[in-house]
Amino acid sequence: MAKDVLCEVNSCRHWAEENKCNASSIYIVSHSSKKVSESAETDCKTFEVK
Repeated sequence: MAKDVLCEVNSCRHWAEENKCNASSIYIVSHSSKKVSESAETDCKTFEVK
């Protein structure tokens, strides 16, 4: 499991100083049923507005 998860979305409830994510778990999904090959084809479902 990743020790440090970085995130630049400072409007998220889980965002912490130094662009760290402090969520207890991370949930990421793909945009389609195709094999994902770029990060732009995914979404972080862990996001919550502050």
